[in-house]
Amino acid sequence: MNHELLLGWWDTAARDLPWRRPSCTAWGVLVSEIMLQQTPVARVEPIWHEWLSRWPVPSAMAAASQGEVLRMWGKLGYPRRALRLHEAASAIARDHGDVVPSDVETLESLPGIGSYTARAVATFAYGQKCAVVDTNVRRVVARAVHGAGDAGPPSTKRDLRDVEAILPEAQDDAAVFSAALMELGALICTAKNQKCADCPLYAECAWQLAGRPAYAGPAKKVQQFAGTDRQVRGKLLDVLRGAPGPVPKAQLDIVWNDITQREKCLVSLLDDGLVEQTRNGLFALPGEH
Repeated sequence: MNHELLLGWWDTAARDLPWRRPSCTAWGVLVSEIMLQQTPVARVEPIWHEWLSRWPVPSAMAAASQGEVLRMWGKLGYPRRALRLHEAASAIARDHGDVVPSDVETLESLPGIGSYTARAVATFAYGQKCAVVDTNVRRVVARAVHGAGDAGPPSTKRDLRDVEAILPEAQDDAAVFSAALMELGALICTAKNQKCADCPLYAECAWQLAGRPAYAGPAKKVQQFAGTDRQVRGKLLDVLRGAPGPVPKAQLDIVWNDITQREKCLVSLLDDGLVEQTRNGLFALPGEH
């Protein structure tokens, strides 16, 4: 892969996102990476600004209650991410002098921080050379390198090996290249309606050279939302986020007509630590009773 073409494209086409600016701390990068998992940039950016204004360092968030963090999380979805970030903030404040670690292994030892997030923080916050693989990167590599219409089922070892093989030798270039590869998949080499004519790799893309064959791999699951447990859990949490304190069960019962599904979702929220029940039977966000 021609590194200079992609790096040159990045210089002129990359979005000016706050967590990419030199002034952004590693903590800001970590918060962005957690928020951006399965959530579009447009929804993340305003909430990211609110979080960094309120909790500019990990210890500030660690001092907040879990309920306060969930309230600030709003409707970003998958709220367990907020609790994981709160746990990570507590560990960073307690064990690492309030500074986000820079090496992948230590980052992976933090609560709720997986391999992707650890690699992303090491790369984007500290400029390290390591493979960072998300859905966008997998799609670009599948097309540009392997000539496939799209990436097949993920394979951690194979995907990391594929990306490591195309990273530039220089560490500084490798970090920027990783960001550029991800940006190319987000803006140009998209799953649908890709903008191949605007792609800096057009002339050397294996998919283009092969005649852009259709993806022939296993069918991908399409995530539904309407009527799912995710929707019901969100509605239940919305009630608690909008309440000044604990609420009676009756106030939760009105959000969904299917009693069986509603009760199952409430139990799952309790099991996940996203909701707590008081001694007198009321329901609240964790730490808010």
